[in-house]
Amino acid sequence: MLKLLPLFGALLCGALGVLAFSPFDLWPLALVSLAGLFAVTHHCAPGPAARRGFVWSLGLYLPGLWWIHNSMTLFGGLPLPVAFVLVALLAAYLSLYTALALWLAHRFVASPRARLLWVLPVLLIGADWLRGWMLTGFPWLWFGYSQLDGPLAGLAPILGVQGISWLLTFSAAALCWLGTGLRWRAAALAGVLWALGVASQQLQWVSPTQTLRVALVQGNIEQSLKWVPGQLEHSLKRYLDLTRPALNADVVIWPESALPASEQQLAPWLEQVDKLMFERGQSLITGLVSRPAEGEVYNAVLGLGNGHYRPGQDNRYYKQQLVPIGEFVPFGDWLRPLAPFFNLPMSSFSRGESGQADIHAAGRDMSVAICYEVAFPGLVRANMKPSTDFLLTVSNDTWFGRSIGPWQHQQIARMRALELGRPMIRATNNGVTLVTDEKGRMSASLPQFEQGVLTAEVIGMTGLTPYARFGNLPLLAVLGLSLLIAARCRQPAGRLVMAERRLFK
Repeated sequence: MLKLLPLFGALLCGALGVLAFSPFDLWPLALVSLAGLFAVTHHCAPGPAARRGFVWSLGLYLPGLWWIHNSMTLFGGLPLPVAFVLVALLAAYLSLYTALALWLAHRFVASPRARLLWVLPVLLIGADWLRGWMLTGFPWLWFGYSQLDGPLAGLAPILGVQGISWLLTFSAAALCWLGTGLRWRAAALAGVLWALGVASQQLQWVSPTQTLRVALVQGNIEQSLKWVPGQLEHSLKRYLDLTRPALNADVVIWPESALPASEQQLAPWLEQVDKLMFERGQSLITGLVSRPAEGEVYNAVLGLGNGHYRPGQDNRYYKQQLVPIGEFVPFGDWLRPLAPFFNLPMSSFSRGESGQADIHAAGRDMSVAICYEVAFPGLVRANMKPSTDFLLTVSNDTWFGRSIGPWQHQQIARMRALELGRPMIRATNNGVTLVTDEKGRMSASLPQFEQGVLTAEVIGMTGLTPYARFGNLPLLAVLGLSLLIAARCRQPAGRLVMAERRLFK
């Protein structure tokens, strides 16, 4: 039984990490969770370190991603035990990356100091990046997101969310190293970096331009009803009825797939709406499905209001990063017959091309990310142009019910605003609908699970943050420096002491 205690400790420390994220927002627990990981693996051989890292990750991912089961049980027709097994398999797959990072560090780095302080933080960030890329990627629950309202938020415009993740990881390692004896230099360096992070919140990287008045329509239509025959007219009427009173808005925004029919089916109706908005002097942006050609189905965002709408017109965006199973099914010919879960409505989308233009509305340019795309910082950065005034994301989190998933999602969207120095406008079907400033601070929002219209004034921004300009290059420089210091740690003891004194003088 005593042999299992470290595994139980690792599981508990991983689970504590979930509370660092929204909606709990107990950001110091990110440090506690990571420090616990290092404490239970520090003196281990490679195999036990990897196993404990795997269990720690299970503690983080299984409760942290349990909200995914709603789409499987409520809409996919799977029994709850089967959904639990599938979420557990996903958590186990994601945990392999952490286990690999720990195995590599403990297998190939002999110096405990080099391994803990300089190599493991780099490898863990690399593991995060790898799981955000492999098999289309799943970049969720990166610890940097937990600091959106914490003291390190000012680093996001410089190093991006993963830069914050690295500093949290290094700081947790320094605390663990400090606990093993009077080894204060790394802790002092972490303290200096935290002080710089706090001071960087006062830096202003971008400048204001003009104010835009927006009206975000939250239809709150049940997902189970959305594609039911006869529901189309009800959906169209609800969005128009909610839009009509919004006379003072420059731009009205409807969420992802607000219209439960294809653009081509709705073309005559869209022409009428386009003329209506033109007569009112407003622009309308809506999410919908577009079928421009045989065999092509896109999750799209369309801009209206110029009075000359035609199917296939410009001023649109096609989603690039599709959700596995939800929007495309790998090996679909084999999997779809197995269970209704693999045959969800609209699960055969085509992938949009990179380099698409911004949506133009009311004389402003908006860089678009549809739902899941906002979790990919590189994609959102690549979509944004120097001329972009605002970031826009439309989403439909109805799939995940009354869970913590939508709250984690809005936290991710707000981090994109902070990284790129642009206000974020987020329109959703049932929440969390919100508007932020260029620092990701929420300035207005609607309650979840209510239909309504959020009206707000948003100030556009111009200029580029260091992260917008250079991407991950500054972070890669930091990680490279860390590995160089680790290499110095392989020197003989006398030379090593002198090198450390020079580094931390």
